[in-house]
Amino acid sequence: MQYKQLKENLAQSGTNVSFPPLRTFYLSGACCFALIISSCSGNSQTAQKPGDSTGVKTTAAASKDTSIITPAEPTRGPLDTALYNKKLAQLANGDSSGRWPVKTAYPLAGAVLPFKRIVAYYGNFYSKKMGVLGEYPPNEMLKMLGAEIKKWEAADPSTPVQPALHYIAATAQGSPGKDGKYRLRMPFKQNDSVINLAARIHALVFLDVQVGLSNVQAEIPQLEKYLKMPQVHLGIDPEFSMKTGKKPGTVIGTMDASDVNFVTNYLAGLVKANNLPPKILVVHRFTRPMITNYKSIQKHPEVQIVMDMDGWGEPTLKYDSYKSYISIEPVQFTGFKLFYKNDIRKAKSRMLTPVEVLSQKPKPIYIQYQ
Repeated sequence: MQYKQLKENLAQSGTNVSFPPLRTFYLSGACCFALIISSCSGNSQTAQKPGDSTGVKTTAAASKDTSIITPAEPTRGPLDTALYNKKLAQLANGDSSGRWPVKTAYPLAGAVLPFKRIVAYYGNFYSKKMGVLGEYPPNEMLKMLGAEIKKWEAADPSTPVQPALHYIAATAQGSPGKDGKYRLRMPFKQNDSVINLAARIHALVFLDVQVGLSNVQAEIPQLEKYLKMPQVHLGIDPEFSMKTGKKPGTVIGTMDASDVNFVTNYLAGLVKANNLPPKILVVHRFTRPMITNYKSIQKHPEVQIVMDMDGWGEPTLKYDSYKSYISIEPVQFTGFKLFYKNDIRKAKSRMLTPVEVLSQKPKPIYIQYQ
């Protein structure tokens, strides 16, 4: 998509913009980081034919979808605490450190974790470079996700796989914008489109927030109407939380336990007020400073927290990052991110297989592909 077209699309949706979205990727590992900044200009999809049933006519035209498909919520029976304990023990994978499983109160009935493993595709409709979700036409993307799900089902037949689409609803920016916050909120019509696309395959939806120079207190309530939906969950990305005032992409950002606690308390309040099943909060992490005071992160029966290792690189770096920043600093559940392109950028590197990822202690219960 040319920059002019992107600007026009966002302007028609009521979004003020004077700069293209930015995504920064880091190679994470012990004291080793490589920085790449990528604009999303030149990233439009080919228009779908009138008879196409995808519900997304083009990447940009997804914003024209105005109605939301509301899937029927599954009947919520009482929580099977025996099965819950069994699944937690399986996820610990023989860990002998005493850190896993994390001891918390039981979740409310209707909890997804640890009964199902979530496998998600990540990205943004305006950009091919921000993830697989926006890189391919919808039918092709969903077919690819289905193929990955089969691999995870084969790797762990004891755990059903729940598909998900993880959409970046607020993107960090390289320019300040009119309010000086270095972040761009996507038009609500784009959020509507990803929800409708997910409904085609009975997938969950995660709306991801990169706050820039804003904060979670200002950004998360913007998504409240979506977070009141039982199938919609949340992601927050400390990489782009710029508490020092530096612009995104120049340094790795950070969030404190107090930021995470605001979000979990907010979500818990929505769950109680709207009689919802537990929400899932995905927190991205690939360095220790990205999350400070992790021991002070509060847990609620209404919210399930996933600490997601989302650094890219060769297998040894990803293993080291998972152990150092996820396994050793337990919060509740764990996730693991796989990159189709960045994980194989280095000569002789490769993507990890599901079996290899599941060899970790603990086993990740949330898997994300970018």
